[in-house]
Amino acid sequence: MGQTLCICSRGSITIDNKRYYFIQKLDEGGFSYVDLVEGVQDGRFYALKRILCHDREGRQEAQTEVEMHRLFSHPNILGLAGHTFIERGGKSEAWILLPYVQKGSLWSVLEKLRDKGSFMPERRILKVLQGICSGLKAMHDRGYAHRDLKPTNVLLEEDDRPLLMDLGSMNRSRMEVKGTREAMTVQDWAAQRCTISYRAPELFNVESHCVIDDRTDIWSLGCVLYSMMFLEGPYDMVFQKGDSVALAVQNPVTIPQPCRSLTPTLSQLPSLSPTGQSVPWLVNS
Repeated sequence: MGQTLCICSRGSITIDNKRYYFIQKLDEGGFSYVDLVEGVQDGRFYALKRILCHDREGRQEAQTEVEMHRLFSHPNILGLAGHTFIERGGKSEAWILLPYVQKGSLWSVLEKLRDKGSFMPERRILKVLQGICSGLKAMHDRGYAHRDLKPTNVLLEEDDRPLLMDLGSMNRSRMEVKGTREAMTVQDWAAQRCTISYRAPELFNVESHCVIDDRTDIWSLGCVLYSMMFLEGPYDMVFQKGDSVALAVQNPVTIPQPCRSLTPTLSQLPSLSPTGQSVPWLVNS
């Protein structure tokens, strides 16, 4: 692992012995920042994700995110360009260098369509959906689940090729819960790491003896498909109104009328998702 030196007066950084110029800030979260940087040698743009690690557990979580990026080399999973950990002012920061996708997230595309009073054509929906499924299948085949699939965690290349990103919530796809204490641990973890309006029902009230597996991603996938069809997730308004998403997910979703078709795809999902077979079916459709 290369050593990061510092942010210099000229606004440059060094990661893995390669220099990058700071261009501008892109995003800011609770414990992380994303900056746009340019490689001095190759002239390419990258997204530099800086994660503040407040303790040993935070550092380990950042290390896990790095390892998840390293684990996959797939056209529908965002790759890793470089990384390092630095110590500044007695605190640790994880710096993760990722390819920059100018078009932005699937959510930003949906917002633009909504602002224009337009919709995403069904052929385009299916193309994006198939790419997301392909990325998920690669994760599931390796025994991992994404756990936080949502439109803001899907980037779109210029040709609409989707890239799954933000792998910080990924873990082994099969989690066997034994006892009330383990159930509460999983439930608390899900509350912190799995976005509420895309979270599977079994993660709201985790049973004391159960198995959580990659079908949580299938639920989230359905919510993402819904958002592409109707430009908002099925539980986004429930959350925004302050109503209980945990209660809402227990009831069938009401499909807005008139409904844009995609009927063949949607009619297959309910029968397939309980068995965990939706992803390979959709990839091969």
